[in-house]
Amino acid sequence: MAFERGEVVAGDGFDRERIEYPGLDADVIPAFLFTPKGRDPLGGVVVFHQHNGQFHFGKSEVAGDVGDAFQAFGPALARRGLVVLAPDALSFEDRRGAVRGVEPDYYDWLQHYNAMNYRLLDGDTLMRKGLDDAQRAVSVLLSIAGVDARRVGIAGHSYGGYTSLYHAALDARCRFACISGAVCSIETRRREGTGFTLFEAVPGLACLLDTHDVLAAIRPRPTMVVSGTEDKYSRDADQVVARVAGDFITELRVDRGHALDQERFDAIVEWIVDRASGQ
Repeated sequence: MAFERGEVVAGDGFDRERIEYPGLDADVIPAFLFTPKGRDPLGGVVVFHQHNGQFHFGKSEVAGDVGDAFQAFGPALARRGLVVLAPDALSFEDRRGAVRGVEPDYYDWLQHYNAMNYRLLDGDTLMRKGLDDAQRAVSVLLSIAGVDARRVGIAGHSYGGYTSLYHAALDARCRFACISGAVCSIETRRREGTGFTLFEAVPGLACLLDTHDVLAAIRPRPTMVVSGTEDKYSRDADQVVARVAGDFITELRVDRGHALDQERFDAIVEWIVDRASGQ
């Protein structure tokens, strides 16, 4: 898939380039592309950023420029030999309606809400748009010279985890998937009053499937599920995984909350590098 190249910034063991490519709705999707320096790539991964109520952070948090240091998967994976693509989700960072950049705006929450609401009025969904964006990101990654299509996957935490979960279930080009902080049954979330992302607001979705059904659809491609016992968005992740037959899932469950920490960050990086290396 064609994309426009922009400024290249040299990092420690990698180059970071801002790129742009077209979305389905005649919009522009900005992203950071990380490429390892001085070596052939092991493979590639699209990293979808988190939500965290910070609509002014997107690709720049994956780049380690802003926000949580344990979301900086771009540099960490590129230094290990992967090509990494980190796009902005719709209504985040440079895809906000009123402003661009990494400074918050009072109406950030409203334009995110409208990204869902206006689509529902037209019989469309934010999930449809998000998953179309996701498959375009994989297409861009596959077009990068030296990237082996057999060693390309996706990863994300929280909002990015929901994107990874549903996208991997639908796109077999994702040869592996890491889903963090985003595996919990619909029943448990309802019972405990846990909110749903606007991405998941699909009329009738709960009548058709539950989280274990989506997770099972990724089989037999290697999948990592990362969760915390104190994370309401991962409350019963171990039970969801147990309902899915097969050994394609690697599970990491810790006695902590939603935000990532050093242990989970390091484990995710190692797992992705192993998958991209063909191990």
